[in-house]
Amino acid sequence: MSDKKIVYSGIQPSGNLTLGNYIGALRNFPKLQEDYDCIYCIVDMHAITVPQEPKVLRAHTLDILALYLAVGIDPEKSILYIQSHVPQHVELMWLLNTMTGLGQLQRMTQFKAKAGDNKEVYAGLLNYPVLMAADILLYGSHYVPVGDDQKQHIEMTRDLAERFNSRYSDTFVLPEMLKTKVGGRVMSLQEPTKKMSKSDPDANGYVLILDDDATIRRKFKRAVTDSQGKIAYNDDQPGIKNLLDIYSACSGKSIEDLLKAYEGKGYGVLKEDVAEAVIQEIGPVRERFHEIRGNKAYLEEVYTSGAQKAAYRANKILRKCYKKMGFIPR
Repeated sequence: MSDKKIVYSGIQPSGNLTLGNYIGALRNFPKLQEDYDCIYCIVDMHAITVPQEPKVLRAHTLDILALYLAVGIDPEKSILYIQSHVPQHVELMWLLNTMTGLGQLQRMTQFKAKAGDNKEVYAGLLNYPVLMAADILLYGSHYVPVGDDQKQHIEMTRDLAERFNSRYSDTFVLPEMLKTKVGGRVMSLQEPTKKMSKSDPDANGYVLILDDDATIRRKFKRAVTDSQGKIAYNDDQPGIKNLLDIYSACSGKSIEDLLKAYEGKGYGVLKEDVAEAVIQEIGPVRERFHEIRGNKAYLEEVYTSGAQKAAYRANKILRKCYKKMGFIPR
């Protein structure tokens, strides 16, 4: 194990990822592995907090694994594995469950949003923040690259770590959010005041990493703008601002340079050019994905080796927890 700080990140295999997922997180992961000791996980246990079709879950799990590899994650530099292949996650979750208050779980913003007005809410949905905490704490993670929408989860993870450390002596590292500069927040192409999401009922609102070129061009052509008729970067024109953010993130050009280049030009030209910049950015990833996804033997080799490495590390901390809590060692 290196002396580098540990970064932990997990993605649910709940379907194809969007351009927002790519710009906001995924494309930065290969850069992180040069400076940190990175652990990347496909968190399939989290996915089943809502009903899943078994064959679809299996397919999506391998899709995310192939995408991790396609963006440039090196399994020789980083640990890349499937959550359900390392049962220590669930073991630590149970230990942490015994010191997690029901009220604390019920106050979680995402739980309240997902539970909504449902008459029956399953325990898995309520308890998944504890599993998330176990994911992070199990490896002594120093940093977690997440957005502000996950801040409450990180705070809860730190709270559980402090609670355990106070009760049983120092065991867990207190993780922090890792802020990365990877481009502006990507908004919906149809409702540019809302974050781009694949759960959007309007498929024209999001671009998927694996969308073909024609689909990408069509979605940007239909992107909502406004009637002002000028290309400016401000909150009064959220549609144009979103297009410029995407263009800047994919091309590397500054907003200032883009505003100069498109002064006096129409929205149609901007949409076409943004689409081409997106295609240039994610096209190679899509091609690598299809090549890797078709190599089942290689994928199996990666996730098998990754699970072995992850389990070795996880056992170290889990054994400490068992011993400190009074269990007889195996």
